[in-house]
Amino acid sequence: MRSTISEYEAVKDAAMKFVRTVAEGDSKYAKELFVDNAVLFGFLDGKLEQGSINAFYNNVDGCPGGKDFKARVDVLLLEETLAVVRVLEEGWRDRINFTDVLLLLKMDGVWKCVAKAYNQNSDTIAK
Repeated sequence: MRSTISEYEAVKDAAMKFVRTVAEGDSKYAKELFVDNAVLFGFLDGKLEQGSINAFYNNVDGCPGGKDFKARVDVLLLEETLAVVRVLEEGWRDRINFTDVLLLLKMDGVWKCVAKAYNQNSDTIAK
């Protein structure tokens, strides 16, 4: 069953906590979004990151997005209790472009992220 437009907005608003964390360099917003045992997978400058979402918090804390940082949130899939969100990031720390995929579940009426996987654009990998 297709969800209502207001439910799409609720998912987008939840994902904006992730964007705000990256933009401001403060994980407190993402900690409202991610469950404690959320997982992370992706390559940062060619090195595999996998495991706890705490690695993401460590990467962003104290590192604001940068003066030209931009982001876009797209809700790709939305079911009653499941959502897949794509976040496009440009210019993180004035250097890196990412595509993030967030997997969200609606728990007790609140959209929470259980997993984050990402791709760093190859032309932004530090050599």
